[in-house]
Amino acid sequence: MVEIRFHGRGGQGTVIASKILADAVSKEDKYVQAFPQFGVERRGAPVFAFIRIDDQPIYVRSKIIAPDHIIVVDPSLIDAIDVTEGLKKGAKILINTGHKPKDFKHLGKKFHIYTIDANEIAIKYKLGSKAAPIVNTAILGAVPRIFDFVQLESILQAVRDGVPVNPDDNAAAAKEAYESVKGV
Repeated sequence: MVEIRFHGRGGQGTVIASKILADAVSKEDKYVQAFPQFGVERRGAPVFAFIRIDDQPIYVRSKIIAPDHIIVVDPSLIDAIDVTEGLKKGAKILINTGHKPKDFKHLGKKFHIYTIDANEIAIKYKLGSKAAPIVNTAILGAVPRIFDFVQLESILQAVRDGVPVNPDDNAAAAKEAYESVKGV
């Protein structure tokens, strides 16, 4: 089983990203489970989303405490909370940032770090606004480039199926992100 924890802020599309990823994985005949964790906080508050992927039925129904990998949708959370808490040795960390992976060595040598400037891509495709880009589909495009549990075609189809506004622009953002990941 692969367990992934998303770190984001309310309004960035973190929860929707986990649901779209779950849909993409299910298109490849795998079992998947996705669920969020947040309170009554408002836009901009930290949000967590979790996803489990397996080739067999998933019976676990708890929050993911020791994820195999993490996806950081909002890099400001890296300085606000310990995003690596419970993260397994050898984990892959995907961070939405314009910085290079080497700029995050402080997270520890036991992790593999990848970066994608999902904000820039979202702005390019007019997803959200310049002040508040919606980066979920762009960050999802990076996922099949570094993880082996889902293909880009499944991500693109899940984006088109799951995003009601500008599905083609969202899919184009995901495809550009796939080609733009640093650290691969």
